[in-house]
Amino acid sequence: MEYRRLGRTGLKVSTICLGTMQFGWTTDEPTAHTILSRAVELGINFIDTADVYSRWHPGNPGGVSETHIGNWLAGAAAPRDQLIIATKVRGKMGDGPNDQGLSRGHIMHAVEASLRRLRTDYIDLYQTHSFDPETPIDETLRALDDLVRAGKVRYVGCSNYPAWQLMKALWTSDAEHLVRYDSLQPHYSYVHRAEFERELQPLCLDQGVGVIPYSPLAAGFLTGKYRRDTPLPESARAGNVQRRYMNERGFAAVDKLEEVGRQTGLLSGHDATIAQTAIAWVLANPAVTSAIIGANTIEQLEDTTKGAEVKLSAEEKAALDEVTAWEA
Repeated sequence: MEYRRLGRTGLKVSTICLGTMQFGWTTDEPTAHTILSRAVELGINFIDTADVYSRWHPGNPGGVSETHIGNWLAGAAAPRDQLIIATKVRGKMGDGPNDQGLSRGHIMHAVEASLRRLRTDYIDLYQTHSFDPETPIDETLRALDDLVRAGKVRYVGCSNYPAWQLMKALWTSDAEHLVRYDSLQPHYSYVHRAEFERELQPLCLDQGVGVIPYSPLAAGFLTGKYRRDTPLPESARAGNVQRRYMNERGFAAVDKLEEVGRQTGLLSGHDATIAQTAIAWVLANPAVTSAIIGANTIEQLEDTTKGAEVKLSAEEKAALDEVTAWEA
């Protein structure tokens, strides 16, 4: 497993980050523990969750993913100081008017709840899940700064911020001498490029912000199980995948990933799968630190993680880029 610095920090994280949105949704707790343990065996030291995961599932109050991780940590499955635990704040965690957002009040309440569920006394990377237009950015950053100074949080990051919001936050941190966003979680994959590449990518490269893309397999579309003229697979996300990606451009992308995977096999002795090639393409971007992957089974985890071992040549990368290029 390769490890890269998170932005301009000295913190090193694995190029594969285990995403845990599925814990408590499509993955039960015993399976979640097995996946976490196997991820560590594979060299993954970076685990991402959020307080709101997976509140959308009927009967789930939120915080279930964090609870599964915390119970696993308490079982001494891996040394705490060897793991980078990332979680997020912003989402609706109750019915009260202050049970969501990025106000100082909600952040201070939410971090304590996350620490309890994770059964740890610090969070390595605390991320704002999305921008909060109702809270001044300096209020949010000052609350995060206080958490870092108190030792409850070590680094802070953000997710789903457009470029102007991220730049405003970075400027505020510099001007007010507050903690700085060291990472960004954008939606980024081989079939979803322009949103990140147009403005966020040059900004992150210039400002030294680490990039941790989520959905690098486009909700499973880039695994090869969605093909032309075949029935939809049984999946909680199949309908969304069909609406967003199952078109001629999407299928051409899958075909190209398969073709390039076979080419890499000529050198390595075994073909790279569609999913592995899609991960390799994301990690070939110089702005990217780590790709967040989810897995419901050990087999999925092991297959996708091997994408970090696939190295694309400049020619292969250029050939892939051409198929899903966006217009300026």
